[in-house]
Amino acid sequence: MTLDLAVALVDRSRAAGRRIVFTNGVFDLLHAGHVHYLQHARSLGDVLIVGLNSDRSVRANKGRGRPITPQTERAEILEALTCIDAVVVFDEETPYDLIKALQPDVLVKGADWAEDAIVGRDLVEQRGGRVVRVPLEPGRSTSAIIRKVTSGQPDDHPTAGHAKDSSEIQN
Repeated sequence: MTLDLAVALVDRSRAAGRRIVFTNGVFDLLHAGHVHYLQHARSLGDVLIVGLNSDRSVRANKGRGRPITPQTERAEILEALTCIDAVVVFDEETPYDLIKALQPDVLVKGADWAEDAIVGRDLVEQRGGRVVRVPLEPGRSTSAIIRKVTSGQPDDHPTAGHAKDSSEIQN
């Protein structure tokens, strides 16, 4: 979604009394930790907008070799999640300008970010919004997936290899 369309979505949603939630990230190799984080973010409001680092932005922040998945595919995967209302790709190294344009009511980041290091915190709190730090799930990270793949080590996650039987599958 373009920035202009996202701003229009925010305007319509806010006029209808809906709470706007924003988070951002690379979301390179989407995993269950990402999904749980995004579902938690959505539970904090009515509309979830995700700022997605462009390929150039990822390289600037994470170095050569990243992202693994191109931005168009990362955006497509995120847009398929029902907890997300919009994905906006940004090319800057931080989402500050995007947050400034969208003016969310709730800004969500992982708890690995120090409160004073959360980009856009000032903008959100200035207008009476709140910043929420969501705990991360141990062992669930893109970096851990990359290490497993490149090391050839088997998956040692406690749920690995335990397929759900039909009574456990939810639609």
